[in-house]
Order: sequence, then C-alpha cells, then structure tokens
Amino acid sequence: IPNTPPPLADGGIKLVNDPAHPFITAGPNDIRGPCPAMNTLASHGANRYCSHRGHVLQPFSRIPILIYNNLSTGLNLGNDFAKFLVYQAFLMNGNPLTNLMSIGMKTPETGPDPPKPAQVGGLSQHGTFEGKLIVCSLVFINISDLGSGDTSMTRVDAYFGDVALFNEELFQGFIATSSKYGFNGTYDLNAAAELRYQRLQDSIKTNPQLVYTSPRILSAYSEAVFPTIFFVDGRLNNRQLTIDAARHFFDFQMMPADFHRQPAPVNFTMVDPLTKAIFDKHPFTPGVKHGKNNFVLQPQTPALSNFCGIYKDIVMRVIPGQYPRP
Repeated sequence: IPNTPPPLADGGIKLVNDPAHPFITAGPNDIRGPCPAMNTLASHGANRYCSHRGHVLQPFSRIPILIYNNLSTGLNLGNDFAKFLVYQAFLMNGNPLTNLMSIGMKTPETGPDPPKPAQVGGLSQHGTFEGKLIVCSLVFINISDLGSGDTSMTRVDAYFGDVALFNEELFQGFIATSSKYGFNGTYDLNAAAELRYQRLQDSIKTNPQLVYTSPRILSAYSEAVFPTIFFVDGRLNNRQLTIDAARHFFDFQMMPADFHRQPAPVNFTMVDPLTKAIFDKHPFTPGVKHGKNNFVLQPQTPALSNFCGIYKDIVMRVIPGQYPRP
C-alpha cells in the first residue's frame, strides 16, 4: 500500500473528549451507521475526528491522514490495525472511482457508482462489513468495527429492519448479560463471550437470511471485544466497560465526560488473543440460513484464528464478487 501514514508520533494516553472536539447532535442531513465508534467520532467531529455529516470518508489515496487520524487520534488504533480496517471497509463498501465512502447508508454524496455488481452501499451494506469496526470506524470502521452486521449486540439483523438504529431491547440484553457474567456488572471478556454466543443463537433461530461467514465472522468477534478496549477510559484500561459508558457510545453516540483514549496504540497482537478467548468459550462453524430451520454450515470459511486465510478470502472471493472486471 503506497504512501500510507506512519504511526502516531505521540501514541500515549490523551484526553479526546476535549474542547476542540465537542459533542454535536446529528442533524437531519447527517448520516450515521451501524458502527457506534464511527458514529461517536462523527459526533465529536468539529475539528475533526470524523466528518460530522458522516457522508464521506476519504481513504489514504485522497487525503492520507484523514481516516487514519480518526482511528489513531480518536481511539488509538495501532498503525497496522487501522490500515487493515480502513482498506477492508473501503474495498467492500466505498467508491473506488471517487475515493469516497459513507459511514452509514448508501448516498449520492459518494459520487457516481462503478458498474454492477459493485454496490457502494456504505457501512450499512448487509453481508459485507456492516460495522465492525468499530472504524473516518472508523470502532471501528460497529471497528468494529469496524461495525455491526447480523448478530450485532445492539442493532437488529438486516432482515428485521434498519441496522443503523440503536435497539433498546437488545441493549437490555447487553445489560442483563453483563450483570450475570461480567465483573461487578461490567461488560468484560466473560460477558462478551456469552453475549456473542447468545446473539448468534438468536439469529439462527429467527433470521431466515442470516449470513455468518467471512468477512462477517471476523467483525462479529472483533466487535464483541472492541468495547472492552476502546470504550474503556485509558486511565483505567481494565477491559471492564461500565453500562454508563456503554450507553454513551452505543446509544448517545458520544464519549463520556473527560474520556481518555488507550494509553498505547492497539495492534493485532493485543486484539488477536482476546477474540480467540471469546471464540474458544463457544466454538462455532460459520454458515448461512436458507429459509426457516435451514442453517447450512460453511466449514470452508477460514477459521477466526487464520487471519491470513480471512484476508485471502476477502481479496480472492469477496472483492472479485463486486468487481469481476476491474
């Protein structure tokens, strides 16, 4: 990848909910998507973690530091992690003709579409990134990322409605699971493992169009872990997310008062063992639903631990599916 930004010169702990980045409520013409981190960065985007309107995010080839700074400056994602999330999301959900991308729904603001079957659907596009990451994310371009697809913790599956809308009923499940399994009622790795499994089982039972394969499987487990890292104040850095802080990010789309980012850049070496830990509590074979009571396993999907295999699947299968004649 040519001309990508270097790591942050100052990658330490930092107050990020500061006077230069005040919270501004989204207006009627502002776009928000399924990724709570991206939505939050946009809400604090006056100067500027992310475009407050949420319409367009420009990858490194247009404005090299824009998206990277949103992730690294706002949430302290590490250089390798941020670059992977940005390019993964952009290739699947952005417009390569204009180098623009929506953090939510499809919009004409990203310019003329490339030929079909490319969708340029933004981060709300079902079956691609939808979140995830968390992660402008991006949390994540859902980071999280970089966003939120089927089996999301706080958004309904695409089959049931708008994946960008916060769902209070699901959040009450988030609270209940944290109360039962988390340390002192917080959302920690134990709660993350149980909630990830519960949401998957619920979607298998109720969603006849469930898609739970690559790349969604990667973002599904990542988005379960990310809040224990990026939504926890860096001065605590204890992997225990309070319900109040969770409400701020997931529902209010705002950072808690006096919020500090992580004390050091968060790279793959930190995230990988955490996603593996919650997966190992409830191992599962990816699959898709073909109607009611017909969940078809897809064992050929690369294992969650096989990062290179997932990346290869994205490059060799997912992207060519949208751009068969690049």
